[in-house]
Amino acid sequence: MTALPVTRVSMREAVSRRLVLVGVVLSVAYLAMFALGFNALYTRVESDLADATQLAVGATVMTVLSLYVVRFLAAMLAIFLASSAVASEIDSGLLHAVLARPLSRTSWMVQRWLAFVVISIGYVTLMAGAVMLISNGIAGYVPLAAGRALAILALELAVLLSLGLLTSTTWSTVTSGVVTFSLFGVAWLAGIIELIGEQVGNQTMRMIGIVTSLIIPSDALWRGASFYLQSPSALAFGGGQTAIPLAGVAPPATTLIVWSVGYVIVGLLAAGWRLRQRDL
Repeated sequence: MTALPVTRVSMREAVSRRLVLVGVVLSVAYLAMFALGFNALYTRVESDLADATQLAVGATVMTVLSLYVVRFLAAMLAIFLASSAVASEIDSGLLHAVLARPLSRTSWMVQRWLAFVVISIGYVTLMAGAVMLISNGIAGYVPLAAGRALAILALELAVLLSLGLLTSTTWSTVTSGVVTFSLFGVAWLAGIIELIGEQVGNQTMRMIGIVTSLIIPSDALWRGASFYLQSPSALAFGGGQTAIPLAGVAPPATTLIVWSVGYVIVGLLAAGWRLRQRDL
C-alpha cells in the first residue's frame, strides 16, 4: 500500500466522509430488516408448504431479491465515488497541488480508481456475504456458486467505476453522476425488454437488450451473477426457467466476461487520455 500513496489517501478520504458513515448505518439497518422480514416470511411459507424443494425455491427467491438490492446499493456507491473522482478535485483546485509532485495524471487517476474498486468490492462482498449467511441460518439457503457470483458482481462494479471515471474527466461531478446513473438505468430497462422479448419470442426486443449490453454490460453481468446465486434445487425446479424477476437462467457467456474486462481497460485508457488532454 505504501507504493500507492494516492490509493491510500483516496481510501482514507472516502471512508472519512459522513456519507459513507450514513451508508454503513443504513446498510446495518437493511440487514436487520432483512433478517426480521425473511424470518417472518419464511416461517409463514414453511407452515404452508411441506415440500422441501418448494421451500428451497421460496428461500432462493427471497434471498436473490434481497441481493439485487445489495447490488443496487453497491452500484450507487461506485457511481458516487467515480463521478467525483476527478471533477471535484479539478473544481476545488486540489489536483494542481497533487500534480505538482513527480506524479503523472494517469498514475494519479488509476490509483484513485483502484481505491474505489477496493471500497466498492469490499462493500458488496460484506453485504452479500451477510445476506447469504442470514438466509442460510434461517432457511438453509446455499447458492450454486457464491464465489463466482461475487466475482461477476465485482466486475460489474469495475465497469461502472471505469465509466464513471471517464465521465468525471469530461463533465462536472453532478453531470457525471447523472450521465453514469442514466446509463446504468438504461441498461436495466434494456435488460427487462430483453427478458420480455425472450418470453414472447420477439427478436427485436431481444436485440435491443443485447446491443445495450454491449454499450454498458452492467445488467447482463447481474443476470450472470444471479444465476450462480440461485440454489441448485431452485434451478432444477425451474427447468430452465426462473420464478425470480430480473434473475438469469444461464451462466454468463465467456464473451460477456471478456467484453466486460476489455470495457474496463478501454474505459480507463479513455479516461487517462481525456485527463491528459484536459486543461486544468
